[in-house]
Amino acid sequence: MTARPSRQVFVRYVLFQIPDLILLGLALAIAMRWWDLSQPVALTLFGLWLLKDVLMFPVMRVAYEQGTSASDRLAGAVGFAREEINPSGYVMVGSELWNAELAPGAEPVPAGSGVRIVELQGLTLLVETAAAPDVDSAANPDPD
Repeated sequence: MTARPSRQVFVRYVLFQIPDLILLGLALAIAMRWWDLSQPVALTLFGLWLLKDVLMFPVMRVAYEQGTSASDRLAGAVGFAREEINPSGYVMVGSELWNAELAPGAEPVPAGSGVRIVELQGLTLLVETAAAPDVDSAANPDPD
């Protein structure tokens, strides 16, 4: 079950919908004036557009939440070294291959050993030695 979105998330979503509602209103007004679009049809189209925005909110609300960044999500995650990390190498975190460097003061990590992510700097993970992650053998192939 997902958490109920906050009022701030809903307000942010509504504020981002205002420009397209204004443009739609102007387009419908022009269509009514130049192409003889009837007012009931224009109001129906506007109402359907509003309904679309209401129905899309549960799907789109995640984009409007102020959540954690990628570095926050990765910090503390575990993976394994695909090759020796001394001072840099590659690690697998889940199904993703990342460039990694040793965190300051960390010991070199042998190939196949578990690593814990300390920090994300750009597209490079700073890692330290950790207990081997709990992954199945398909996700942890022989590092040779």
